[in-house]
Amino acid sequence: MIGLIVSFVGTLFGGGGLIGMPSMLLYGIPIHTIIAANKFSNMISSFSSFYVLFKKREICLKEMYVLVPIALFSGGIGALIAKWMSEQLLTVVAFLLLTLSFILSFVPKQVEKQEEEKVPIVHLSPYLFSIGMYDGMFGPGQATLLMMTYIRHHFSYLRAIALSRCQTFISCLGAFIIFQASGLVNWSVAIPLSLGSFIGAQISVRFAKHLKLPVIKIVLQIVTGLFIVHLSYSFLLGGM
Repeated sequence: MIGLIVSFVGTLFGGGGLIGMPSMLLYGIPIHTIIAANKFSNMISSFSSFYVLFKKREICLKEMYVLVPIALFSGGIGALIAKWMSEQLLTVVAFLLLTLSFILSFVPKQVEKQEEEKVPIVHLSPYLFSIGMYDGMFGPGQATLLMMTYIRHHFSYLRAIALSRCQTFISCLGAFIIFQASGLVNWSVAIPLSLGSFIGAQISVRFAKHLKLPVIKIVLQIVTGLFIVHLSYSFLLGGM
């Protein structure tokens, strides 16, 4: 059930980790085991939802040629960093990234365009690489960061989902390889989480076409704000 809800919310709006990680921590699962299980689960759910949108031609192979090396390399590096980072330090990194994203979501644009602006994916490489590293070493909120990056560059909502799902699949694959090699994958956690994620992803991509962009932007801001509050509380509680 956790996997289903996280995948549904994360695919449509990002921020599914706001639900998933605290819920799994309540079970007493170690933080690095949770991250490793989430990488495997996100691989399954993101690929299943990405494939549906790929068949609908919301993303092309040319864009994937740029995304794949960026996501694979950044996700692997993020996982290597996570092996020696403490939970408190990971929380600080997540807080800073999401706070920046939240602030940027309220910055007015000089020109509002209704049609999609064809921004080459390669021009977004610094943003995508940074988010991929964050995904590899922690994860919650990375879909929100990706969605906001694409939407702020005038990508359509469905294309933003497709590109975000593609990068999530590849960056999680790179991170999962590192975690598996390190013996941090607990299959009794990863497999049921993945089954729920697969179902949630399939439901969400079929629901996405009914959503309107103004509503999406508001939900993205609300989810990001809630996640920042959660991280702040977790950080302060851990420091007490």
